[in-house]
Formats: sequence, structure tokens, C-alpha cells
Amino acid sequence: MNSLVMQRRVALALLLALTVGGFLILFDGHNPFAAYKVLFFESFLNYWGFSNTLVKASPMLLAGLAVIIPMRAGVFNIGGEGQIYIGGLFGTVFALTAPDLPTVLGVPLIFLAAAIGGALWAAIPAYLKAYRGTNEVIVTLLMNFVAIHIVSYAVAGPLLAEGAPYPYSNEVAEAYRLPIVMPRSDAHAGFVFGLSMALILYFWLRFTPSGFQLDLVGRNARAAAYAGVDQRKTIIRAMLIGGSLAGMAGAIEVIGLKYRLFHLFSDGYGYDGIVVAFLAALNPIVAPLTALFLAGLSAGAGTMQRAIGVDSSVIEVVEGLVVVFVAAALVAPRNSSKPILKNLLIGGLFGRQKHSKKKEA
Repeated sequence: MNSLVMQRRVALALLLALTVGGFLILFDGHNPFAAYKVLFFESFLNYWGFSNTLVKASPMLLAGLAVIIPMRAGVFNIGGEGQIYIGGLFGTVFALTAPDLPTVLGVPLIFLAAAIGGALWAAIPAYLKAYRGTNEVIVTLLMNFVAIHIVSYAVAGPLLAEGAPYPYSNEVAEAYRLPIVMPRSDAHAGFVFGLSMALILYFWLRFTPSGFQLDLVGRNARAAAYAGVDQRKTIIRAMLIGGSLAGMAGAIEVIGLKYRLFHLFSDGYGYDGIVVAFLAALNPIVAPLTALFLAGLSAGAGTMQRAIGVDSSVIEVVEGLVVVFVAAALVAPRNSSKPILKNLLIGGLFGRQKHSKKKEA
């Protein structure tokens, strides 16, 4: 599907999702225009609201890129949530093991450790897909829950802080914490890092032979084989890159916001990344904008509830509608994109539903 056509369809799908959400707000007895005004004003034009948007957008952006790169190779990485958890675990273990390194050395090494953790977790479904033909959607989705339980065990056992009333680790050294970009707020440099990664990946895909090969496998596997591109290696490379990006999102949550590893420390960002990726029409350079938009919806939901009285769960419904409408918009006329619909719905809706149930519990 032509990229421009894809972007137009995504924009229309987004408009439809917001329209349907507006009718839901209206049926609930509230003014949808007033509700959306509060939502977007507080998320993007209010200082404190925008800082909260940036905090949420940072892991969402990297999680979105973790979906975009494998998808450009024709592989669905629905395992961003699990890769975030393993990346956060690896980054935390390194930070607690080597607490005395200077900032200029320690922070990059934490990101490297997190990237390795995410890549290792992604290597399992990558191998199974490339060499065994196993459905990567099912494998990556199920591995999310394994990763969550691994981290839960770690923070309740070997990494448990002394006297902790809740499963969490000791704090990382202050030298390892990301700098704050908006004074007196929690907005850290994580989004700047994610933006840099988006730019690097955009130019890599567009201007390098290895990026072109990855894109070619996703666009036309037969042509890639004819050109001598090793599809198995390309699939594994794409998944490893995706896993490393998601792993670094886990590190951002630890050293940028929470400063320690918690049980259930990710707010479902791996599933949000799926929506970010498809809203961006799989374009890394657009992903920062879609991550900001989705983060704004989440950040402004509570304010909208307090100011207008609209239940914040309406925003979760709108996010679900975005998944459905965007998935439907990506179905090409000749059925060639039907797997996109199926896999996006499986990953975006089922994964998000499971995450919501865990939060309620």
C-alpha cells in the first residue's frame, strides 16, 4: 500500500475514532466538545499536563519503534511489553551492580544492558519464526506474561529492597538518573533520546543498504529472495533491533521516572506501541507525533474526568476504537493486508485487555 494512501487512511480512522468517542461522551450526558477541549488543552498546552504527556510518550515512542522495525520486515512484534520488562530488569541489575561509575559511562551502559536484555528476549520468537515458521504473534504475546512474572519474582526476591512494603528494588544511583528537561516536573530526557532513535532509524531505513534490504523483505519477500537477501537473517536482525528498542524503553522508566524496578512498572506501554506504530503508518519519523498524541489522551483523561465529569474509561474506549479503525483502514482492497487486521487486533486489544485486568487486580 502506498505510504501516502496509508497515512490518509490512518488519519481518517483516527477522526472516526474520536467522533465515535464524542458520541459516547454525549450519550453519557456531557458535551463532547468541552470534554475534548479540556483533554487536549491540559495534555498539550498546560505546563504540568504537557510534562506528564512527555513522561508517558517516552516509553511509548520506543515501544512504537520496536514494532515499526520488525513490521517493515514483515514480522509482527507484539512482545514489546515483555521486552520492556526484561530490559528494565537488565538495566536495573547493571545499575545496582556497578553504582559508582561516572554518569557519561554509567547511563550509556545501562541503556546497553537494557538493549541486550530486550534483544535476547526477542531472539526467541525471532529464531522460531525464521527457522521453524512459528507464528510470532502468539509467541511474542505469550512471552509478555512470562517476562512480567520473571520481573515480579526478581523484585519480590533477589532484588527486594530491605524493609520494602511493596515488591521493588533499591534505588539506582543519582548519577544514573536522566536529566529533567522541564523544571519542577517529572519530564526527563527520555523523549529526546527516543526522538534521536527515530531519526537514526528513519535515515537507516531510507539511505543504507541494510535498511533497504530489511524494507525489501517486508514489501516483497519473493523479490528479496531473487536479489539474494537472506530473509532469515533479516527477520532475526529486525526482531533484535525491535527488542533492543523496547528494552531501552524499560530502562527509561527505571532511570528516568521511577528510579527503581517495581512489580508491574510498565503501564502497558508495549501494547500502546502497537497503536503508535500503526498510527505512524510504520514511519519512524512520524512515530514521535503519534506517541505524543496517544500519551496526551492518557495524560488528559484524569483531568477531563475531574473537570467535566466524563469517566476516564471513555479514553480507553477511544484507544480501543483507534486500534479497530486503524486496523480496518490498513486492509488493502485485495485482501493482501488481512493479516495486519488480525494481528493488530490480537496484539492491541487482547494484550491491552489483559493488562487492564492486571492493574485492577
